[in-house]
Amino acid sequence: MESMLNKLKSTVTKVTADVTSAVMGNPVTREFEVGRHIASGGPGLCWRIYNGTKKSTKQEVAVFVFDKKMIDKYQKFEKDQIVDSLKKGVQQLTRLRHPRLLTVQHPLEESRDCLAFCTEPVFASLANVLGQWENLPSPLPSDIKEYKLYDVETKYGLLQISEGLSFLHSGVKMVHGNLCPENIILNKSGAWKIMGFDFSISSTNPSEAEPKYSCKEWEPNLPPLCLPNPEYLAPEYILSVSCDSASDMYSLGVVMHAVFNEGKPVFQVNKHDIFKSFSRQLDQLSSISPAVLNKIPEEVREHVKMLLSVTSTVRPDADQMTKIPFFDDVGAVTLQYFDSLFQRDNLQKSQFYKGLPKVLPKLPKRVVVYRILPALTSEFINPDMVPFVLPNVLLIAEECTKEEYIRLIMPDLTPVFKQQEPVQILLIFLQKMDLLLTKTPSEEIKNSVLPMVYRAVEAPSVQIQELCLNIIPTFANLIDYPSMKNSLIPRIKSACLQTSSLAVRVNSLVCLGKILEYLDKWYVIDEILPFLQQIPSREPAVLMGILGIYKCTFSHKKLGIPKEHLATKSLPHLVSLSIDNNLNLNQFNSFMVVIRDMLTRMETEHKTKLEQLHIMQEQQRSINISNPGHPPEETKGPPSSGNQIDDIFGSSGVNGKENGSAAAAPQPNRMSLTLEEKQRLAKEQEQAAKLRNQQPLAPQSVKPANTSNTKTKDLTSSLLNNMTSLNSLSLANSPRPAPVQGTTMSAFPSPGPMVGSMGASVSNGFNPPMGFQTGGMGMGMGMRPTGPGLYGGMATTTSTPNFGALSQNQGPMGQTSKAPDLSALDSLFSPSQPKVTLNQMGPKPTPGTNTPWISQFGAAQNAQTQMQGAPVGMGGVPSGFGMQANPFFSPQNFAQPAAAPSLNQSGVKHSASVNNDLKDLFG
Repeated sequence: MESMLNKLKSTVTKVTADVTSAVMGNPVTREFEVGRHIASGGPGLCWRIYNGTKKSTKQEVAVFVFDKKMIDKYQKFEKDQIVDSLKKGVQQLTRLRHPRLLTVQHPLEESRDCLAFCTEPVFASLANVLGQWENLPSPLPSDIKEYKLYDVETKYGLLQISEGLSFLHSGVKMVHGNLCPENIILNKSGAWKIMGFDFSISSTNPSEAEPKYSCKEWEPNLPPLCLPNPEYLAPEYILSVSCDSASDMYSLGVVMHAVFNEGKPVFQVNKHDIFKSFSRQLDQLSSISPAVLNKIPEEVREHVKMLLSVTSTVRPDADQMTKIPFFDDVGAVTLQYFDSLFQRDNLQKSQFYKGLPKVLPKLPKRVVVYRILPALTSEFINPDMVPFVLPNVLLIAEECTKEEYIRLIMPDLTPVFKQQEPVQILLIFLQKMDLLLTKTPSEEIKNSVLPMVYRAVEAPSVQIQELCLNIIPTFANLIDYPSMKNSLIPRIKSACLQTSSLAVRVNSLVCLGKILEYLDKWYVIDEILPFLQQIPSREPAVLMGILGIYKCTFSHKKLGIPKEHLATKSLPHLVSLSIDNNLNLNQFNSFMVVIRDMLTRMETEHKTKLEQLHIMQEQQRSINISNPGHPPEETKGPPSSGNQIDDIFGSSGVNGKENGSAAAAPQPNRMSLTLEEKQRLAKEQEQAAKLRNQQPLAPQSVKPANTSNTKTKDLTSSLLNNMTSLNSLSLANSPRPAPVQGTTMSAFPSPGPMVGSMGASVSNGFNPPMGFQTGGMGMGMGMRPTGPGLYGGMATTTSTPNFGALSQNQGPMGQTSKAPDLSALDSLFSPSQPKVTLNQMGPKPTPGTNTPWISQFGAAQNAQTQMQGAPVGMGGVPSGFGMQANPFFSPQNFAQPAAAPSLNQSGVKHSASVNNDLKDLFG
């Protein structure tokens, strides 16, 4: 590693020393920064070519440097001849201006150590490309070493040289005199340029139609830098000391041969015996062998043979050479047109740019990137041409690597992102948005690309908005999530709500539906679904767009809608939309399919949840059964009302399940009971036997309560004791008023005869058939069924059993004013809770009232009936109760007043004490 660093250090030091020693003190360095050595060119490749930049403008240039140390071996007068020859060539080049000649940016400057001048950026000389690497840096630059000319580059390069000669011969009446690969320069974009006018000859009569050129005799004793390259000279230079424009055409023929033969000229010349060599060459040219030209393309082989003719008049002139079929290649013509664009008007340019996408794929990438692309990007300064140029630039960008795109294309493209006129620019960018988002750096995307998309969404043109909304889903996966969530989605929502165009609104919904998969679940639920309810219009297309978003969100495996949202927001919204009058049958059916799917999933999920909860409860009960004397710690304390009901009636009674057998009391473990508990258990069994001798509560069997908690058993036994001891409250022998027509059937199943609307007797489930007086004074008697009843599946509105019918042969209810003893319920509370007797918690009897059953059960029943939403009359008595109503709200069934009460039109007895009781109970 250290050796490599030392080698690199020595190389850099050497190059720096060479540049410093060569250019040090030259006036060129005042204005230009000299970079690395890249190539060589000129007569004998004596000029070193360096990269450079202009200090004031940072404009890129090439710096040509001739180090005078190269000619230290010559005598002073020879040095002066060499320097004068080089200076003449540069000065002549500086005076000439043509696209086919190398452009001089800064004239020749001389210092004590070197000559230097600056030109347009240069890649290398043709001689370097063809394998002549003299005066090149070490190590050899890889781009030169690996450079291979494409056919289109060769064709167009030779065409450019022909055009340059045509300019010299016809325009300025000049013969170049030393046309060879050393004096042909390839600039940075690949164009071939002519330089090396050291031996150029101007016409002696430029004003006349037929120019005349005076030629110097060959002097073999002069230094090589003071003589042209003899291998590319026409024979007449040496043999007849004459020249004209045809002499340059001979040189062109040798150059063409060298290009197709790896840089080798037609003949090798012995520079020490030049005359003898040329005499021999002349004989060979008279009958040139086909083998000499076999590597030259067939379509130009005859033209090269004519150019190499000994007779100068046979050679084609430069203008004729530019028109040969060999140069009619589509690539060469395209490149030629680019070079002449500055002469074209906008209409001609636009036609050319329209056809360019068909040609670009046929051209080599290097030609396209370094030759065509700069010409295209230079047109960005002309806004009218941008819509025609931009598609070609983006087509080139597709073939570039990301690094090439950032280096070569993006700097010119960034200002175009901000152009809003003409509008076609925005449309073109939107169509290629995936390319831009893929190759543009993230920072530039946020600063330039996405703002352009936002402008398109908010554009005043409906067509642009539609196109943008259609295109956004194609590249949505390339947009970073924060930009989409915070910038893009809000603009799409705003466009949907504010637009007056139906197409924009529908496309907004379609766009949102397509990009849902790139959003997270809760963002969709919190931002997208509530937005759907804000959309003001109700056109069928809009409604179907809304439905589509709901459906996508509901069915997408990544998203989904929770059942709570379905129940409270999604389904109500969809149901209301589904009955819109604008929908046709198919559209309505589409709504109903989605609604049914949502209902099915909501039902399935919630049912599964309840089933799991039920299984957990059953498991907990089974644990309680297995440990009867030791209830779990978490079950201590006051049991819930649901557990009390389960313990009293059995879980099957609460759930409405039929077991088909009589209820069996659970048998606790007698080995673990004390004497007192055994006595209490015997008492409970005695009370249960009395109940079994009476009519059962329901015909179906009751499932035993799945609990062995002795405290709960105390509750059961004490309730039964209280009910048995209240024989004075029996209604078995009380007179039954005639039933009112229109009442509904009792919700209590009975083995005895039941009363319908015609007045038959009805059983309350405990005692022999009895009738229930209907409440209300002539009001509606029917109650709406609310679903399966608590005791057997029939429609019912109340589920409280008639405990008042448990005792028989007692006096009327008005003969006692003592409240029932509820002290036995105290055992319901755990020892850790403060003891409050149920006598203290129960309702107090109203003074002057002798209806304790109404006081005991009225409040609870009132709360239950108020939940039914029944209308209230008679000072708070709910009206509209039929035989399904709770009998505890009909005091007439219990009271037997001393005086004969008066009957109303409905046959309902009235009592002042009863009315007072009802007022006290129900306000």
